[in-house]
Amino acid sequence: MIASVIGEVKSVEHGALVLEVGGVGLRVAVPDSVIEGETMVGMAVQLWTHLLVRQDAITLYGFADKEQLALFEMLLKASGVGPKMALAILSGIPVDGLRTAVTQERPELLSQIPGVGIKTARKIIFYLQDKIELGGTLSEVIVVNEQDIDLTAALTALGYSVREAQSALQAIEFDASDELEERIRLALKYLSK
Repeated sequence: MIASVIGEVKSVEHGALVLEVGGVGLRVAVPDSVIEGETMVGMAVQLWTHLLVRQDAITLYGFADKEQLALFEMLLKASGVGPKMALAILSGIPVDGLRTAVTQERPELLSQIPGVGIKTARKIIFYLQDKIELGGTLSEVIVVNEQDIDLTAALTALGYSVREAQSALQAIEFDASDELEERIRLALKYLSK
């Protein structure tokens, strides 16, 4: 019904933006990546949207690109996943990380997101397996090994989000040490910048 909106940011809230579109202020729930993308009051933005109409609420969800929107809509169709959880998943893990979790059948990557248990992560992966394919619209798959999973777990235990941990993981050079302690040190160095 509402495929996209272009408007001026009037307010940046936790998990949402208020956009002025044609003199009307729309509250649009967005993943953290949209807010972290240097979105500021007064800035013009375009969001690809999904309008969800329920008996008790009408909610507009916005995404930076069509790929995030498509993933959100896929996640909504998975058993046990509602719009809040789908948004939390897209906030907690980058698109590449979600694709990696699905294609490599790694539910532990998804279960690190607050509110997503291991059973729900397995259901999501099972549902998305035939929908997310190599060479599809999503970016290339990230190869994840045991050290990377341990590193992500260590960083999230220290209070970093899964998204921050994944960013630090990608910043570590390919030929860096395989020792967990050294990889944690390199990741913390990256995150302290």
